[in-house]
Amino acid sequence: MVEWTATALSQAIHDRQVSCVEVLEAYLAQIDRLNPIVNALVAPVGREGLRAQAQERDAQLARGISLGPLHGFPQAPKDIMPVAGMVTTRGSPIFAGQVTQADAVVFERMRAGGALFVARTNSPEFGLGGHTLNPVYGTTRNAFDPQRSAGGSSGGAGVAVALRMLPVADGSDMMGSLRTPSAFNNVYGLRTSIGCVPHGPTDEVFFQQFSVAGPMARNIPDLAMLLSVQAGFDARLPLTRRSEGPQDWSWAVERDFRGTRIGWLGDLGGHLPTEPGLLDTCRAALGHFKTIGCAVEEVTPAFDFEQVWRAWIDLRSFMVAGANAALYRDTARRALLKPEALWEIERGLALSAMAVYDAAKVRSAWYQTLRQLFETFDFLVLPATQVFPFDAELDWPHQIAGRDMDTYHRWMQAVVPATMAGLPALSAPAGFNAQGLPAGIQILAPAQADHALLQIGHAYDQASGYARVRSPLLAAEHR
Repeated sequence: MVEWTATALSQAIHDRQVSCVEVLEAYLAQIDRLNPIVNALVAPVGREGLRAQAQERDAQLARGISLGPLHGFPQAPKDIMPVAGMVTTRGSPIFAGQVTQADAVVFERMRAGGALFVARTNSPEFGLGGHTLNPVYGTTRNAFDPQRSAGGSSGGAGVAVALRMLPVADGSDMMGSLRTPSAFNNVYGLRTSIGCVPHGPTDEVFFQQFSVAGPMARNIPDLAMLLSVQAGFDARLPLTRRSEGPQDWSWAVERDFRGTRIGWLGDLGGHLPTEPGLLDTCRAALGHFKTIGCAVEEVTPAFDFEQVWRAWIDLRSFMVAGANAALYRDTARRALLKPEALWEIERGLALSAMAVYDAAKVRSAWYQTLRQLFETFDFLVLPATQVFPFDAELDWPHQIAGRDMDTYHRWMQAVVPATMAGLPALSAPAGFNAQGLPAGIQILAPAQADHALLQIGHAYDQASGYARVRSPLLAAEHR
């Protein structure tokens, strides 16, 4: 049952071929088998209460009531945003044991759509960094090699989906937090357009424009199904927008891509250092776009990429400092912040208003550069990461291809182009290196073209087959 696609599982539940209780028990058994190896799911919910919820879901179906495509689905909200009645630590000892009282909007929608919240997915402290480890729950390990990093910050979600501990999962993405773990664990992750998915909580600062919520899944129809529950306007969050409708999001993923133009950005003309073999693996994946009829052409945008980076870290530090300044000013709680969080907050507090405005101008210019590039190309592609999954005992990669990384997140610079432009980006599996470690590409679409991104992602998935490669841990469990 855990091997079924999410769309097949939803259909089977609604056809009463399997009960919600049976689905819950199957996934709990999978969690018991594999979670001790990888530590993807944390803060588990009491099982008797879960079984009672599953029985109620079955009773609703017996009365002809369906809450939606996630009816009876085990889910585990990422431990960054609040969930009513569940522990929300944000990966920080400051909030260890904190039980929150309200749902972030995206979790509110998933709960109303019939999901059963069985645990939380692990995340680094405050979601900072592309490696999921924190002092509350420890390190989440890669689905294909537990000695390696799961990526982050949605690392627990990526591993849980890859190892069939969840049928689909939610994530969030500011600086690749959906894209990096998707690439590291050979699954799909969608950084949605700004406003596509209500991010919440509802008291979030109106300024927020970088971090977005989105789905993770093993294929595109599953990804679209979760997105159909997550997406849409919410009056409490005025930057959200009205979706194209559940049918459009969920099922209209078939499309002919003959004649479609793909721009391959590669390593941005040598600007991005990449681990040996990574770029070759991603280039090989481009052949599947040609298989579906696309024309692929190398292109390097005419822009100062270092200027984009400097503007990005200013805007990021500004946002992180704004969200966490109160913690910093409390000396007792400040002592519990990790060095990377302190660095971000102190940088942000030191920025002038004009520095933030100047960074925003760079951001606007970068968006216009990509907008003009989309007049020539339908989609843009570049690696989702600059490294293969690294040693889980490291804090982060300090060097790539002989080049020192000058910040804790410089090794993730490849994800910045989409974030800075506010564009949707799909992280897609791109094959494996000789050691069997996954790689990923990111496909960028024009602003608000999330649906088109799902469509090309589906065509690519059908042609490539990479996502159907199973983890060795899954093979081992059947021996």
